[in-house]
Amino acid sequence: MLRIALRNVFAHKARLVMTALAVLLGVAFVSGTLIFGDTTANAYRTAAGASLKGVAVSVQSQVQYRIAGTGGPDGTPSSTLDTALADKIRALPGVAAVRPTVNGMVTVAGKDGLPVNTDRALLNLATNYLPGKDSRISLKEGRGPAAEGELALDARTAAKAGYRIGDTVRFAIDGPGLAKKLVGTVTTDDPRVNAGGTLTLFDTRTAQRLFLHPGQFHEMAVAAKPGTDPSELTDRVRALLPDKGTRATSREDLAAEQAEQIGEHTGFLTKTLLGFAGIALFIGAFIIANTFTMLIAQRSREIALMRAVGASRRQVVRAVLIEAALLGFGASAVGFVLGIGIATVMRPLLNASGAGLPAGPLIISQGTVIWSLVVGVLITVLAAWLPSRKAAKIAPVAALSSVDQAPPARALVVRNVLGTLLTGSGALLMLYIYTVDSTDQTYLLVAMLGAALTIVGIIVQAPLLSRPLITLAGKATTRLFGVTGKLAKENALRNPRRTAATASALMVGLALVTGLTVVGHSTERALIADATQGLSADYTVANTITTGLEVDAAAKIARVPGVAAAVPTTVASASTGGTNFFTITGTDPKTYGKAANLDFRAGSLRDIGPGKVAVSDEFATKAGLEVGSTLDVGAITGRSEKEVKLKLKVVGVYTKTPTTEDALGTLADTLPYSDSKKLKEVLVMAEPGQAAGLERKIRAALGDSPLVEVQSHEQAIKDGGADIGTVLKMMYGLLGMALLISVVGVVNTLAMSVFERTREIGMLRAIGLDRTGIKQMVRLESVVISLFGAALGIGTGIFLAWAGGGLVRSSMDTYETLLPWGELGIFLGLALVIGVLAAIWPARRAARLNMLQSIQSS
Repeated sequence: MLRIALRNVFAHKARLVMTALAVLLGVAFVSGTLIFGDTTANAYRTAAGASLKGVAVSVQSQVQYRIAGTGGPDGTPSSTLDTALADKIRALPGVAAVRPTVNGMVTVAGKDGLPVNTDRALLNLATNYLPGKDSRISLKEGRGPAAEGELALDARTAAKAGYRIGDTVRFAIDGPGLAKKLVGTVTTDDPRVNAGGTLTLFDTRTAQRLFLHPGQFHEMAVAAKPGTDPSELTDRVRALLPDKGTRATSREDLAAEQAEQIGEHTGFLTKTLLGFAGIALFIGAFIIANTFTMLIAQRSREIALMRAVGASRRQVVRAVLIEAALLGFGASAVGFVLGIGIATVMRPLLNASGAGLPAGPLIISQGTVIWSLVVGVLITVLAAWLPSRKAAKIAPVAALSSVDQAPPARALVVRNVLGTLLTGSGALLMLYIYTVDSTDQTYLLVAMLGAALTIVGIIVQAPLLSRPLITLAGKATTRLFGVTGKLAKENALRNPRRTAATASALMVGLALVTGLTVVGHSTERALIADATQGLSADYTVANTITTGLEVDAAAKIARVPGVAAAVPTTVASASTGGTNFFTITGTDPKTYGKAANLDFRAGSLRDIGPGKVAVSDEFATKAGLEVGSTLDVGAITGRSEKEVKLKLKVVGVYTKTPTTEDALGTLADTLPYSDSKKLKEVLVMAEPGQAAGLERKIRAALGDSPLVEVQSHEQAIKDGGADIGTVLKMMYGLLGMALLISVVGVVNTLAMSVFERTREIGMLRAIGLDRTGIKQMVRLESVVISLFGAALGIGTGIFLAWAGGGLVRSSMDTYETLLPWGELGIFLGLALVIGVLAAIWPARRAARLNMLQSIQSS
């Protein structure tokens, strides 16, 4: 059986090459993902290890806030780690050195005045520079900061912002803009900076003044003398620490914590990529099963002869599976090599989209090699198992007179019943998901199960669905192309299971692409609505971090020439008792109507005043409120979490909008209970014809602080869908592999179908069909099969997106399923192109067949 399997592989190598390509691409995706995951995790570990170089114990402070809010003299955070404690630790036995550090966040402005790296504000790091003591930081140019008016930047940020040594750098911490002289640039192994963040360095006294108090630190890195036991040193350090507000962690524990965080960070990305690799292999399984089914049909006489000379059914199955295993092993080996190339280019591709992954050597583990080969061989063998059982059932005599037989009617009946049950079960689960109003992860798992059952059910039912859909397409091809169109239709209908298996590979890819596109498009529109619905302001002024704007910001903006109105807003969290939380927006009711559009069902903005609020229609229904009701509020005041009872009179009811949600009151009533005691944003209306160029003037009025974000209405719309667009592009790239494999499936099926119909093609040539007609027939057959797969895929994807949208709608009130007709038209056109391209080689091969030799073939 082994010799027979080897002979069959070499005898049909041309027919198996496309199948091997499907396995190869799938395994390449798997191996590339595993190698990329190991490489990325190792790069993060290396960077984290560099940050722990020379550190035996890390002492960290839990910063205490004196009052709610930060930035003011009384609200500056305070640390229990001070110079006196650092001196005590230095005096401990076994301590070689102590490196005290101050940490903060700084937003740097470029030379053009615009903030740098606003999309990663939490990665805009700052610390004190310790010459020769910090192994994480290396000077690249100039020197380190040594006086109050100096700073240094990491080299990438300096280049991005356009600064050179000697330039004045503008930056902000939490308030007005500041300026210091750039005296040096550095490089660092900190993975946060390498992931796209910024690093600003000050001398120690300046860093303490900006982020803490004189003589205080956020962290102390303790280095040990040679031969010192790390555990004993950690215990000694802990004995010196205050009871509250600090903790000491040994290097080993800190490394373990970092390893866990790295595993979580890289594990999600790896699992996501493996999910798409699984989709590619799933689609490849259709091609493998289809190929072996056709090969067995073409070799039925050969198999019958084997049975006649004494081969048992088990031996026939074994021969087919050995053949599949050999094919899978060879394709997997080549796929693994291709996967190395994929892993090599994946990091720069992701970094081009802003991922900020650290560099490192390529890591190829033994487990990755084994898993890649095992997965490829296993998928191939499993896909060939059903065809092998079919081969074993060929009778020694009955099959000698026939090359291909239609599947028995009973088999299709059983298949259709099973497909109906699977599709029905999946559809019911998805309809249930459509009705839920929760973001619980359990419902996500139910939705995934429902989607899987629906797709598998459609695949099983595809032979039944192929006849009406292909007949409909055949009417168009017959009308447009005459006899060649009719022949193409009949060829596609000749073996429904084969046609369905070929189309299913394309269907799965297009179903996923369509579903993602519909959900992404609908979410993008919902995000834009959240950002702009109900607002008519020309500009929205806010803070790039969460601390907000100073209370007098609106007054400063109102004095800018060209500004018609500057409306301050703030937000406070409140509750009506228990867990009934809501948000109350505070503003100036006299001017709010100029910047926002509210549809009042009762009352008006003019009725809002001290102790008087308007509520949204949804909140009024939920809380049982109406005009004249009293709203009892427990407002949470910032970090102290002290509840204050308020009684507010309801004087209006308006239609809820994303920008004015539950309640609307005065700024004076709301500001004391907001988290930061600051403004959330200022809505700016420009004088007629004066909107252009106001951004620069508004920034200047607020001290040119890099923290200030001045966003126009058009920019808000653009930014609302920017993240979704980036995600969709990445998803398209990942699913492109699945679509490529489906193209291979169409090519493979057509090529083997041409071989199978060699005599028939010769007869068609003999009765007058020319080479052009033969090409057109094969090409139209390919197009019909591709359009059949596209119809199933696009239809299934739309249904899954509509039903699954219930999960998104539960957390996004403005979400509704919207069909992106342009993209759907592109997908249908893509299927048409796939059909045409996939038929190029099979059509040329069919047209070049010798007429007489084809008629004589059997």
